[in-house]
Amino acid sequence: MKNESNDYVIRVLNSPSEVDSTVWNELLNLQPEPTPFMRHEYLQALHTSGSATDQTGWTPRFIILELAGAMVGACALYIKAHSYGEYVFDHAWANAHQQHGIRYYPKAVIAVPFTPVPGTRLMARSASEREVLTKRVIEWCEARGLSSLHVLFCGADDIQSCSNTGMLLRHTVQFHWQNTAPTLAASGTWRLGGETPAPAYADFEGFLASLSHEKRKKIRQERRKVADAGVTFRWALGASISHQDWDFFYQCYERTYLEHGNAPYLSRDFFQAMANTMPENWLLFVAERAGRPIAASLIATSTDRAVAKGTNGANKIDAIAYGRYWGALERVDCLHFEACYYQPLAWCIAHGYQRFEGGAQGEHKMARALLPVKTSSAHWLTHPAFADAVGRFLEREGQGIDHYLDDLGQRSPFRSDLEN
Repeated sequence: MKNESNDYVIRVLNSPSEVDSTVWNELLNLQPEPTPFMRHEYLQALHTSGSATDQTGWTPRFIILELAGAMVGACALYIKAHSYGEYVFDHAWANAHQQHGIRYYPKAVIAVPFTPVPGTRLMARSASEREVLTKRVIEWCEARGLSSLHVLFCGADDIQSCSNTGMLLRHTVQFHWQNTAPTLAASGTWRLGGETPAPAYADFEGFLASLSHEKRKKIRQERRKVADAGVTFRWALGASISHQDWDFFYQCYERTYLEHGNAPYLSRDFFQAMANTMPENWLLFVAERAGRPIAASLIATSTDRAVAKGTNGANKIDAIAYGRYWGALERVDCLHFEACYYQPLAWCIAHGYQRFEGGAQGEHKMARALLPVKTSSAHWLTHPAFADAVGRFLEREGQGIDHYLDDLGQRSPFRSDLEN
């Protein structure tokens, strides 16, 4: 497909293995919000492990935008036969289509399967080329009779491009922890940092000291329950995670899914590929009791470039941790909180990580000082009447999200005397 006016060419590839991994990762590293989940190795592992394939309802179409033979834009698109594993829920839209005799599936999503982590989805060398890529993808979807296109957990530049091309924006809320104590605004709501953010916490006790008495007491009680049950923790990073550790983690992960009546999205082969190709991006916490492992939580890590806010425009390194997977073979009161929040937060403080993202949903995370942030997706629907109806729905839903964020902003987990 070629546009004669600007010589951009779209290539559509049927597998991540057809994409040059070096060129893909180089383009990713130029993006404002890269994550390890958009690396070629991660996407390739989803495919080769059988986790995200035609057979599981994720048909890959990697779309490449080229200029003079060079990749200047790219995205990972999947044709979907269902809405599972997306974490942006459109089941009501699918039902409404069905009730009116209109096919909703197959649809197209630009997303990282099973991974609700915000970041760049539409990779490009420039804002103008990102917009070209967005338009060409919409044209491609329309030409193939797909009902809709959904760009999930967008980065800020993606949102701008999607908005400029007429896509509908949808918002939801996640909870992220920042390694800096917030201050209270004059309005009574709280904000993180500001122009002169507070320094990072010195240690976990310093973090606890920033919290209200109620929250601080609750966390100490929860941690004491785990310690009194005789549970200790060890952690392993990167290549120090042994094959036996990976096996044990998967045993916990699979069992927890099965206990909830579902098969796990990700196979053992996927995690083996992570151990082989991206070991530096994984941190494992193992809970032990009486010398036996009983639970595990797996955290992804990233050290991505970001532009610091300052007068000199210098670059800084943002080290981010992402809460991803967990499982347990034994039940211990408050073990989940210790394995998935307190151990990772203490590690982030000790190792100078700036942010810990807690994953999709979970208002209970606020009690652990993970604060609400707005995340966004973008949507295009073929049918004009449905596009209009969804647009009106999203306007109302967006107002509800704003009210929800305002309400959460009044419920600070931090001490009231942090006010400037």
